Amino acid sequence: MLVRTVEERREAGWEKVLNKGLSRSVRFVTAADRIGFSFHMNRRTPGMGRDLWYKNHWEANYIISGSGTLENLGTGETWPLVAGTLYTVGPKDRHKFDAEADIRMISVFCPPIHGTETHDEGGAYPPTGEIPPGRDAMFVRSADAMRAAGEELVISGGTARALRMLTKADRVGFSFSDVHVAAGAKSDLWYKNHWEANLTIGGEGVVTDLATGKSWPMRDGTMHIVGPKDRHTVEAKTDLHVISVFCPALAGDELHDADGSLAPSGPIPPGPPEG
Repeated sequence: MLVRTVEERREAGWEKVLNKGLSRSVRFVTAADRIGFSFHMNRRTPGMGRDLWYKNHWEANYIISGSGTLENLGTGETWPLVAGTLYTVGPKDRHKFDAEADIRMISVFCPPIHGTETHDEGGAYPPTGEIPPGRDAMFVRSADAMRAAGEELVISGGTARALRMLTKADRVGFSFSDVHVAAGAKSDLWYKNHWEANLTIGGEGVVTDLATGKSWPMRDGTMHIVGPKDRHTVEAKTDLHVISVFCPALAGDELHDADGSLAPSGPIPPGPPEG
């Protein structure tokens, strides 16, 4: 089990300044972690406009706060980017991102990037592994619209709600969930069949490694990473808002079993090297 904070990642040199200083990216998970994806928390300031084309990856981007515009440069179609918007782009998708107000967002890549790459002239990162098949073209989803359509699951005995915005059917190499946990909830969990990265973006809680008894605070900017060996407990001191990314990807309708596990959904990545 690994726990990382945004402050620690910055101090360790894992915050990258990009786009002539108009954006910053904290690399929480990289290819070296061997959990099947990389995971970044980004900030983009007004005036940050960039043509991008991830020829060698699938990337999912979730807007936490702020606003901007996304354009498909192949078709001219545009979408507003507001809190709760998820857009996913792949090798066929030349696109443009414009920040209109300070944006805080999450980006997840598969295959994972090493974290030190810079964009080439076309707006791509160099190859880092096998590209998942993905969908035919880029797509955009709204958390509000999915909730209104009844797509949010009640989990953990009714103490949490999970909106699984990307699933195995999307074929991008990981699943992506927006999770809300009610204050006072306490769940014993054990993801025997997956690796999961969890970034707290609101509220306060505690995560405890049940093998060692060690506990860490869950607060905005804290990530815990768990895998098949990691029996752990999550306790919400207040209402918690967490982003969870799984590999292998979830089918989307799973519920926790008596051990706090989710059913197998594919090959399990090796995880971080021992020691």
